Order: sequence, then structure tokens, then C-alpha cells
Amino acid sequence: MHDLNEKCAVVGVFGVPSASKIAYFSLFAMQHRGQEASGISSSNGKKIFTIKDRGLVTRVFNEEKLEKLSGTMAVGHNRYSTAGEDSILDAQPVFARYDLGEMSIVHNGNLTNAKEVRDALIKSGAIFQSSMDTENLIHLISRSEKARLKDRIIDAVKKVTGAYCFIFLSRTKMFAVRDPHGFRPLSIGKLGKGWVVASETCAFDLVGAKFVRDVNPGEMLIFEEGKEPQSIQVFEPTPKKCIFEYVYFARPDSLLFGKSAYAARIEMGKALAREMPVDADMVIPVPDSGVPAALGYSKESGIPFELGIIRNHYVGRTFIEPAQEIRDLKVKMKLSPIKELIDGKKIVVIDDSIVRGTTSKQIVRIMRNAGAAEVHMRISSPPTSDPCYYGIDTPDKSHLISASKSVEEVRKFIGADSLAYLSIDALLKSCGGEEESYCRACFDGKYVI
Repeated sequence: MHDLNEKCAVVGVFGVPSASKIAYFSLFAMQHRGQEASGISSSNGKKIFTIKDRGLVTRVFNEEKLEKLSGTMAVGHNRYSTAGEDSILDAQPVFARYDLGEMSIVHNGNLTNAKEVRDALIKSGAIFQSSMDTENLIHLISRSEKARLKDRIIDAVKKVTGAYCFIFLSRTKMFAVRDPHGFRPLSIGKLGKGWVVASETCAFDLVGAKFVRDVNPGEMLIFEEGKEPQSIQVFEPTPKKCIFEYVYFARPDSLLFGKSAYAARIEMGKALAREMPVDADMVIPVPDSGVPAALGYSKESGIPFELGIIRNHYVGRTFIEPAQEIRDLKVKMKLSPIKELIDGKKIVVIDDSIVRGTTSKQIVRIMRNAGAAEVHMRISSPPTSDPCYYGIDTPDKSHLISASKSVEEVRKFIGADSLAYLSIDALLKSCGGEEESYCRACFDGKYVI
């Protein structure tokens, strides 16, 4: 349960019969990365077809539409848009005709110099249709002096900075590029004689592709018929993987940067129990985000794990404002406690992060109303104190409760008996790999770019 949103999922399918269907199922597996809009472009070698619309993957596509998206290659996108900018023009893939033919682009991430690039392009006569930084790439590619698309893409990505996984589809080829820091995940899988590139490996599991490896930071892969994918290291890799992918975004069954997201979350919970123990009768997760960490906390502390809060999975966005008398209705519609379990007990509630603090406050209140004797909040990541500029939709700094309040002040605000967070060191250890290879600006304000 969160106010944080990942900014998208991307998929590319190459050399596979009915590629658009594989793209569809891959997007379905990655629906958690964006629910605002969905789209797929496919190519039959002569022409690119595109269908995109607002809504979930299952709403945008049906059998008949996928039939229209013919061909053995396709790219697809799930969009999470920030408020107010959800026009259909901002749905992806972005398609264009230009001097070399046709192309479609999908993008996950956020370009930090998008405004400067766009302003310069507009000054020189470019016309934009959307507010997406992805559209910059179309112009940069079409204006490049280079003769081949491969070289034009390299030209274009050298002019942009920030977090990106791009997948480009021409009529006969597919290109995947990951930024030199590798902020956002991108993996490659083998499917029959063809290939699938996707933001998360849970897409491979659904479509039956075999995980091969991650696309390297700064690497470009070129897919061409009858050839093995060609790799070009466009930039020197300087890995700064997003630590929040481990904390929250990725589906627990995905391999992230080569490690299981589920295993990392269990480790975070165990470390939290060692660092911040508490005398309690039961460990209860905030569903679904706190479940793996709560299991880890329970294993390490020996305090029984209980699903004391039940989540209603059918709550979409509710546009009917609840009557004042039933405040908390919005949270109650999503989460309800098992009173018989909680009544009179000392509870440790585990969640993966506190962003604005309002949800945590309501959860503590729900626990108290259910008769909890004590409510101890434990968070399996450090305080989120700074906004992300690399493709995660975090609120402004002014809305991040930990930006302006101490842990004690946050505890008072949410009304818990105690509140503790996982240390940054323990978080990094739980995720494995080199500590300096992670971006953790959301916790320490040290921005990479």
C-alpha cells in the first residue's frame, strides 16, 4: 500500500511468432509497474502497427486487437503517469515516420536533462505532441547526420542523461539500451529461437522464456534476423542500481540485478529483527508490501507471524469521497484487521517504507480500534527523506514526512508505541553486491547525476 509509483514497464520481443501476444502477457506480468496506460507496437518486416490506450493491459487489448498487431517482433509498455498528465498522447510506444522509415520507442525511467534538450529542439523548429521526455529521442534520432539507425541511436543517447531503459523497434530490427548507471532493471531471456527483453524477469516466467542475463549498464543490444544479438558497450558502466526496486517495486518473484527480490526482502526483515528487536506477541505485515520482511522478522525473532490485516484486492481508485463520519473509509476499504487475533495483544507491524505517513497513521489506528495493547511499527528500509529524479514517482520533498520530522516526531504523528527503521548498511547487505553500486539518494540525498 503506497503513494510511490514506479514509472513503467517495458518489453521487447524478437524472432517469435505472434510476438504481440508474448508482449501482451509480459505486460500483464508487469502490471504492477504501471496501471495508467498500456500499448504495443509490432512489425511484420514491412510496416509497424501500434495500439495503445488508457487502462490496464486486459482492458486495452483483446484477441481481435492482438491479431492486428502481426509480425515476429514487438515492443510494449505499461505507463504509470504522474497526476494531471495522463493524456492518451502520453501513452507509449511513441511511433514516428522519419527519413529512414518507421520506428517505435518504449522507455522506462526519467531523463534529468529532458527540459534542456526539448527547449533546444523546439528552438530549432521541432514540434512536440506529448509531455513525455521519450519524444526527445525521436527528434534526436531523426536529426542525426549518421546513415544507420544504430549510430543514430548511439548519437541520441549520448545527448541525454538520467535513468533509462529504451527499446526501439524499426521495421526489421530491435534495439535495447540501458543507461550507464543501470538505475532501472532490464533483463534478457531466450524464447525458442527468439528473444525477450523485459523490465522484470517475472515476465519471462509467464511466457516461458529462460532468463539469460541482465542487460549491462551502458550496453546496447541489436537484434537482427538470423543473427545472435550484437552487443555494443556504448558507455563505460558506472553501476548505481535503484535500491528501492529491492525494497518495494519489483514483484517478489523477480530476479533483480541477479538476486531474488523475495530473498532480499526476507533478509531485510531478519536484519530489522536483529537491529530493532521488540517484546511482542505477533508480527503482522502491512499487505502486500510488508509480507516478505515480516516473515524474515518473525523467523529471526521467534515471534509468530500472523496475517492480521486482510487486504481487499478489488479496490481500484475510488472517486466517491467517503462521508466525514466514516473517515478512514478509504483505508478500511483496502485493509481490515482480524479483531479476534489482535485484541489485547502486543503487535509488531512491518512495512517496507513510510512515505507521507498517512497510511501508517491509519494502520496504527485500525490496530488500536481492534483492541491492540501495543503497536510497534518496524520499517524494512531507512527513512525516505528525498525525492527520486530517476524514474520513481515520489512526492515532493515537502510531502515526505521523514524530510522534515525526526523518527520520534514521525512516531508521534502515526501514534505508534515505538517506531524503528532498518539501517542503510543492513539494507545494502541484505541486497548483496557492491555497496557503492546502488543508488540510495531517496535515503541520503546524494544524487548520482
